[in-house]
Amino acid sequence: MGIPFLKEMRIGAYLLKQKLLGRERYPLVLMLEPLFRCNLACFGCGKIDYPDAILNRRLSVKECLDAVDECGAPMVAIPGGEPLIHKEIGEIVKGIVVFEPSPYLFFSVHLDGLKDHHDKSVCQEGVFERAVSAIKAAKAKGFIVNVNATIYDGHPPQDIAAFLDFARDLGVGVSISPGYAYERAPDQEHFLNRRKTKELFRDIFARGQGKQWTFVHSALFLDFLAGNQTYHCTPWGMPTRNVFGWQKPCYLLGEGYVPTFKELMETTDWDSYGTGRYEKCANCMAHCGYEPTAAHATLQQPLQALRAWLRGPRTDGEMAPEIALDAQRPAQYVYSDQVQRKLSEIRTAEAAERANKAAANSRVPMEAAE
Repeated sequence: MGIPFLKEMRIGAYLLKQKLLGRERYPLVLMLEPLFRCNLACFGCGKIDYPDAILNRRLSVKECLDAVDECGAPMVAIPGGEPLIHKEIGEIVKGIVVFEPSPYLFFSVHLDGLKDHHDKSVCQEGVFERAVSAIKAAKAKGFIVNVNATIYDGHPPQDIAAFLDFARDLGVGVSISPGYAYERAPDQEHFLNRRKTKELFRDIFARGQGKQWTFVHSALFLDFLAGNQTYHCTPWGMPTRNVFGWQKPCYLLGEGYVPTFKELMETTDWDSYGTGRYEKCANCMAHCGYEPTAAHATLQQPLQALRAWLRGPRTDGEMAPEIALDAQRPAQYVYSDQVQRKLSEIRTAEAAERANKAAANSRVPMEAAE
């Protein structure tokens, strides 16, 4: 099974509207990151390796709601870091939709597999049991809950299949994606290349026939993971707003930042990114880049999408042609420059705040004397 019917219909209507308006590039999901700080330090994560001065930054409620209005995407995801650390997360969610049980709100809980594998992935024991307890508590309150699983090299397909059985029995849908090779991730040895990704997911899907697993994905994205589609990514499909600004070019790559969504869409050299174009994108098959592509393909090829939905991903036979990598441009490493610019910005803002407070304090005695 793929995306729930109600959400799929709403997304389809939005896609059709964009096509009728003749828009080439448009957002599908806003990735709203109100903070980078996290209570975990997973071995495959490269999004939390920042100095404390940056990890302590938060987007305000107004900045978050302004980003939602500015972007105009039909769906909003609030990743992180850990968004529940944000003291105003309730106000942020209420400002977007509601913070109560609703078909338009769901919790996505990070689970990378069953207990032993998940706790190893997040480098902390006991996390799996706490996460499952939280899932059950949220469901008991009437909330919709899904789990978000990142798959790495060396995770046996039979164990992943057992995890998907567990998620089905728990009554939650699953968002599943191969891990992206973050340059700052502590473990650089367990990221899948594209061939291994396709072979692994074919093995997983073959084990799931007739088991009624529920994936929170389009049928064509799952077919892509199984190597049956040749897709280029759609980096603007899930634009990211975080404490740096609007991130170029996508959720996974921070190659630059701009202050407005309009600038992101109009000034990013989109053709210079993606598999076959840029070295950092060579092995990426993550949902944040390819789910928007699959959604567009669903609109363009509804019968093919229907077949994939009814039959599930094909798990044998020849795979679709792979994208050639011989013309890709070499990776550029800009992390340090981005961090230094942000730290300088923070220091300047803090100095201005101190000066304003000092000036205000110096005026109090004079005003009192008058």
